[in-house]
Amino acid sequence: MNYHTATISDTYLRLKTDQSGLSNTEIESRQKKYGKNELKQKKRKSVFGLVLNQFKDVMILILILAAAISLVVGESTDAIVILIIVLLNALIGFVQEYRAEKAMEALKKMSALHATLRRENKMIQVLATELVPGDIVILEAGMLVPADIRLISTQLLKIEESSLTGESVAIEKSPNDLVLDNIPIGDRFNMAYKSTVVAYGKGEGVVVATGMKTEIGKIAELLEEDDLKPPLQQRMVAFAKKLSLVVLGICLVLVALGWLRGENIIQMLLTAISIAVAAIPEALPAVITISLALGAKKMVQQHVLIRKLPAAETLGSVNYICTDKTGTITQNKMTLMDCWVSPEAKLINNFNSKQLMLLAMELNHDVSISPNNELKGDPTEVALVEYARKDPEYNSNWRTDFNLAKNFPFDSTRKRMTTVYPMNGNWLVICKGGVESILSCSTVKNSGEINKTTVQFAEEGKRILGYAYKILDTLPTEDTAAAYETQLEFLGLAAMIDPPRPEAVAAIAACQGAGITPVMLTGDHPITAKAIATDTGIIKLKTDRLITGAELAALNWEDFESQIESIKVYARVSPEQKLNIVKALQHRNHFVAVTGDGVNDAPALRRADIGIAMGITGTDVSKEAADMILLDDNFSSIILAIKEGRRIFDNIRKFVKYILTGNSGEIWTILLAPILGLPIPLIPIQILWINLVSDGLPALAFAAELPEENILKRNPRGSKESVFSGGIGIHIIWVGLLIGVVCVLTQIWATQTENPKWATMVFTVLSISQIGHAMAIRSEIKSLFSIGVFGNKQMIFAVLITVVLQLAVIYVPFLQGIFHTSALSLFELAVCFGFSSIVFWSVEIEKWIKRIRKKRSVPNLGLR
Repeated sequence: MNYHTATISDTYLRLKTDQSGLSNTEIESRQKKYGKNELKQKKRKSVFGLVLNQFKDVMILILILAAAISLVVGESTDAIVILIIVLLNALIGFVQEYRAEKAMEALKKMSALHATLRRENKMIQVLATELVPGDIVILEAGMLVPADIRLISTQLLKIEESSLTGESVAIEKSPNDLVLDNIPIGDRFNMAYKSTVVAYGKGEGVVVATGMKTEIGKIAELLEEDDLKPPLQQRMVAFAKKLSLVVLGICLVLVALGWLRGENIIQMLLTAISIAVAAIPEALPAVITISLALGAKKMVQQHVLIRKLPAAETLGSVNYICTDKTGTITQNKMTLMDCWVSPEAKLINNFNSKQLMLLAMELNHDVSISPNNELKGDPTEVALVEYARKDPEYNSNWRTDFNLAKNFPFDSTRKRMTTVYPMNGNWLVICKGGVESILSCSTVKNSGEINKTTVQFAEEGKRILGYAYKILDTLPTEDTAAAYETQLEFLGLAAMIDPPRPEAVAAIAACQGAGITPVMLTGDHPITAKAIATDTGIIKLKTDRLITGAELAALNWEDFESQIESIKVYARVSPEQKLNIVKALQHRNHFVAVTGDGVNDAPALRRADIGIAMGITGTDVSKEAADMILLDDNFSSIILAIKEGRRIFDNIRKFVKYILTGNSGEIWTILLAPILGLPIPLIPIQILWINLVSDGLPALAFAAELPEENILKRNPRGSKESVFSGGIGIHIIWVGLLIGVVCVLTQIWATQTENPKWATMVFTVLSISQIGHAMAIRSEIKSLFSIGVFGNKQMIFAVLITVVLQLAVIYVPFLQGIFHTSALSLFELAVCFGFSSIVFWSVEIEKWIKRIRKKRSVPNLGLR
């Protein structure tokens, strides 16, 4: 039911109520019918359910199976180590999920605790949850609106609806009827909505909707939609499924072949466990989590707080940013930008026309000064007073020289405010209001020039007020606004706007240079939105379009999707429309970031690939729905975060490349040895050691690598781009095979020289060759020696620690027993390091070939 189009009498009739309120018996029946005035939540997962969810991953199940088989065949040490790894991964996943869902709780907190009502013609206070449709609610300044209400009377009532509409200025309310059904919430001036704030004045109204039927209730329903997994998580889930199938396939084939050949079934099971443990990158989830945490810590220095860790990497995938206007692109502060004084304004009492305009701004307002000396009041009036007091021709004595005699406040009928002051035996009357309203009570000769200037300011998206004045010898006998607001002299125009942040233009240009399309979503007026979008460069081309919420509602889904990439500004859009905009962009394979600060932004923030809430002006609801928070509410901070996100992803690719190449080498070593008639050289606990220590420490050090050159000049990654794109898959296969070959060659050399320590030598070569590989892939194309061997101090530290720990496993007697190793002589150790270096130099040669190819391709691309 669109109650904003219903008359007051129709509203009473439909809800079977009147101005005296409902009876107590009626209240009871309606509470049974409508339920409590509160937001409902879907049933949440229990803690046990969240814990259980961590063990559904196929790779985790394979490791649990491997641990069980190890326990059955007597390898309890291997089983315990595997289970510890599984439990650590489960703990990390559980903590992340447990912290995720709090937006609905914040929405509940926003609901009013108490409400003032009229029931059976008596004023009472009740819990807001007890309200029912038909109740008569009393509203006063400072109150939270307790339900959706059709206003029946107002006294200078203004309601701040920014949490629902995004508009920063409080909306003046009136009980007058509206005709159009399909108008935005921000234009429904005869309605008050649940969880908005009464900024000024008083009012009464009929409750027309409670609980989940309110506008904020609809937003709560939208928040219940499932959010999407981050791109990295999507890629890793897909990779895990494929890897698990491959691992299971290899293990089954290996066991079956061994059984057919009559080999010891226990030995074949242990071999299968070795392959499973070798193939599954146990350290990868932990390494990714720690890397994201380190990136998130660095982003705090750039005024970005990461709430959900995957968001740190997701930023690098974003190619669309749907941004709010107020406070993000703009300063969230009304500022007087233009002051036009009529050339016909007369000189009075030694005031020139400019000074008279400044005096009018000083003497016609309701602004007060707070204890800490700040101007408090309506943002428009604060802007006028600030402008006047900063002007060189302003005289601070005006504040004490003039004493207010009469004040006729602004109201929605007159659309004017008038003040009267005694001045040198006469009376100065100053009137301020909408331009048409001021012109209607003024004597004007140059109306053409005034209209031309007004149109120009309006096209620039500015809010325009007119000023007029007159001098009276005596006061009118009739003490009404109408008696004073006649035969005024038109004085001038004041044009205000919430201006763009100085850094916003450069930030938006940087966005576009990085292949990211900025789009404005605002509850503000279309003209204002277009002006700001044009000034900041969001609208640049003739094909760039603006669309309103009403126009969007008239489009079917197919038409909207076909046009979406040309639409750069959405004005007067509802929360559901914001959500649909995000869905439509995602349906066209875009990765979407959304910024917002209000309750109205929460559904879109949650649905987006990355939701970005405002830290200063943001509501608790928007912050809980978001993945990250801008601590300074500044759009330019997003660009710094995107740069960091791309660096994080580049480094994640490096350690995925590193870890999986090492795992590939382990598998090749285990497979090649029996093919060549050699015993399997590795046992599960040795493989776990390499996967967690030799792989884990250097992999973490990749998180400290600096960004590649021109990181913000390249386009974002495609939504379907694999983790293994750009030759990583091929690299993993050939370098892994090389590591396997080097290990088997070490085994052949040691057995031919009848060295009983051959297993320890293979174990050492496998570990050290992976460390050399880590150093070689610090850059995708540049030589280690050109980027600097010591350029990443964390990597050097990780390499030294890993080498020391590997030597401890070889030489410490207690560890020898656990890892089945023997102490190597200096010569044997030198042979191991010599074999291991083959991998490092091979990868350096691969990069040298890449550099030659790139250099040859430059002229063909027309680059210099």
